[in-house]
Amino acid sequence: MRLWVSLMSCLALMGCAAHRNDLSYPDREAIYDRPLEEMWPEVRGFFTRNELPFREDEGSRVLQTEWRQEFGGSKVSGFWHRYMVVGRRETPTSSKLQIFRITKSQNKALSEPGKELDWSTTRALCVEKKGGMGGGGCSAETPTTEAGFSQPITSPDDWEAVIDSPKGETSFFMESAQGQRDLLMEWRVFRDLSPRLAKEENAPKPVQVAKAPTAKEAPSQAAVECGLPILGLGKQVKPGRVMLLGELHGTREVPRFVAQAACQAAVAGTPVTVGLELPLESQARLDTFVDSAGTEEDWLKLMDAPFWRNPFPDGRGSEAVANMLEQLRVLRSRGVDVDVFVFDHPKDNGQQREVAMAATVAHQVESAPERFYVVLSGNIHSRTRKGLPWDKAYRPMGLLLDDRLDEVVSLDMAYDSGSAWICAVDDQGVKDRLDCGVRDAKGKDNGNRFFVHTWESRSADGYHGVFYVGPVNASAPAVQRGLGRPGADDNSVHPAPDEGWKLAGVGVPPGR
Repeated sequence: MRLWVSLMSCLALMGCAAHRNDLSYPDREAIYDRPLEEMWPEVRGFFTRNELPFREDEGSRVLQTEWRQEFGGSKVSGFWHRYMVVGRRETPTSSKLQIFRITKSQNKALSEPGKELDWSTTRALCVEKKGGMGGGGCSAETPTTEAGFSQPITSPDDWEAVIDSPKGETSFFMESAQGQRDLLMEWRVFRDLSPRLAKEENAPKPVQVAKAPTAKEAPSQAAVECGLPILGLGKQVKPGRVMLLGELHGTREVPRFVAQAACQAAVAGTPVTVGLELPLESQARLDTFVDSAGTEEDWLKLMDAPFWRNPFPDGRGSEAVANMLEQLRVLRSRGVDVDVFVFDHPKDNGQQREVAMAATVAHQVESAPERFYVVLSGNIHSRTRKGLPWDKAYRPMGLLLDDRLDEVVSLDMAYDSGSAWICAVDDQGVKDRLDCGVRDAKGKDNGNRFFVHTWESRSADGYHGVFYVGPVNASAPAVQRGLGRPGADDNSVHPAPDEGWKLAGVGVPPGR
């Protein structure tokens, strides 16, 4: 569905009030009440002002930005993004932009058949080779312009059906990952350009990134790459709200979801605090680390704790969790207001532990009600209804928080099938011994896009909805990958056996 918005009426509503929440994913296109030829120079200006270098094929109204890393400055992300911007003529006096976010990953599990086919800036189909745009390029047989761009096999307008009907959920696959329509970015550009096109002096001010208390200034929105917008996240982000995420421990995707959610919420103007089910004694180390320069010494201080070398690593101390901490540190170092706290009381058991964890989380929220809280735990703790199959009187942490705080939403993890690092009773059924390793995780395919979905009422387990992370991949304990900076593979300080990808015992059902 399209929204035909006149430029002046949009300005009268202070920049289109329906889309002022910079996290609410739009369900309609932005239409410029200006001819394409008049609008396009301002498009170039937007990407120039926001220091997003680009290359353009003259005459085609298509530009493509350079690659930049998710959580820029992080050495552990493994994801890069760029924008393909396509100017489209609606009528002789109106136009629109279609913006595709192209994602590239080192994770070859995301690779699709036929990935050697690539889109150039002119939307001509090219064969992958070294050099070229988009990490691919054109074969020697493909004609190119003097600027090095491929010449379209047909005119750009002939590809309209392909652009408007991409594969999957507004997406087409490319290289090791995918390209997807980014309506949020389209509206962000629209809000910036509309007053400039109208030469409006009292234009709405851009959304300000939540500024870290120790920062001299906050970066601009466009300066921070938070990955593809999480669908449905905008409806949950609110000062004082606690979003409980009940996870299956030991995947790569959940820590990435948490880091992206924190980044996107903070960039949209709401300060964010992430809560992790790690031992309370880890708090001082985490505080020091997130305010550090992230050197090898800083990493050693963080990782040199008994928790990371637990003989039964259950997934909470995974390499993906360590990478997430690095990503939060990078955001904070760039002036973005994100923080982290821990709330586990491992010396307590059963109901006593739930009460202690809930008290720790509630204290954090009540101490800073202006912040949005993303709290990650095993999916037993995050439930908001009384009772478990083995204890009908059990009151989980989520229920205790729901009774004490005004704004609590509990989300269960949804995922496509894959693998996870899980600890459970060993394959001989010995209850006092755990078997930890990679296990199959059976889920349901709902695509590759991260999203949040809530229901009209709570489930029987006390969940208000789900957060979906796509296909899951196991993440081994961080200590088995080295205690220095993630990726360094340095076990010199506290050597660990090379069991990073061992398979768990056969026949043991995944646990949470």
